[in-house]
Amino acid sequence: MSPASNAPGIRMMIAATFVFALQDGLSRHLAEAYNVLFVVMIRYWFFAAFVVVLGIRQSGGLRAAAATRRPGLQIARGLLLAAEICVMVTAFVFLGLIEAHAIFACYPLIVAALSGPVLGERAGWRRWAAIAVGFAGVLVILRPGIAVFSPAAAIPLLSAFMFALYGLLTRLAAQTDPPAVSFFWTGTVGAVAMTVVGIWFAEPMTGADAALMAALCVTGALGHWLLIRAYDLSEASAVQPFAYFQLVFAAGFGMAVFGETLSLPLALGAAIVVGAGLFTLWRERVSSRGPAPSEE
Repeated sequence: MSPASNAPGIRMMIAATFVFALQDGLSRHLAEAYNVLFVVMIRYWFFAAFVVVLGIRQSGGLRAAAATRRPGLQIARGLLLAAEICVMVTAFVFLGLIEAHAIFACYPLIVAALSGPVLGERAGWRRWAAIAVGFAGVLVILRPGIAVFSPAAAIPLLSAFMFALYGLLTRLAAQTDPPAVSFFWTGTVGAVAMTVVGIWFAEPMTGADAALMAALCVTGALGHWLLIRAYDLSEASAVQPFAYFQLVFAAGFGMAVFGETLSLPLALGAAIVVGAGLFTLWRERVSSRGPAPSEE
């Protein structure tokens, strides 16, 4: 595909990152007033309804949407993503949108580091160097030895690890199941799991918060729809780097709505992490086209 033909997908990806950043802001606000498990449970109910509607509309209906050859793997993926969302929303409450997203931005580097032991992929010295530089950027954000290290900083780092592992399991699932099947299992398994743990923390919401909860559900469905359209319209390798716009939009919401600040070390560290992540994505794209003798 030419750069021009990738433009519609890129626009969809940027729109998706804006919607997801808005969703993160809504999640932070609601999780400050209500239990995280309860908020994520309601969010997953709408997500599950969304994937069921998509399944009904596709050829073969729900039977085809649920037709996986690896149910154990699909269940593990769904549970892992649900847990990761809970962890990340907790990070928003403790750290705010900017710092949580700046640390979470290292997840592509974790994917690259784990792709060898999990998928058997070979990473050359350039990608390992990018991984090392990226995690140096995380240290710039955390500033160990200069400021008192906040244990809360480990929360988005754990979320990044979980999301990276989820991404690798999704790649494994893609070897046997189409994306529509994986998407269906992601929504339904997560909804069941969150209902089991979240129903115990259910409580009435105020009228304003109920409206914000409805907006959170709608943005979740809209964001996933935009993401699906992005990958439908363009090559994944072309649109994936633009996912980093979520950090930019989240920082904007954090400063404009929640009064967060963007310090120089945080901005510098985030730039290092994003730069290393973009280089890693580029090396992955180059490697997928064929062997590169200079990789090692």
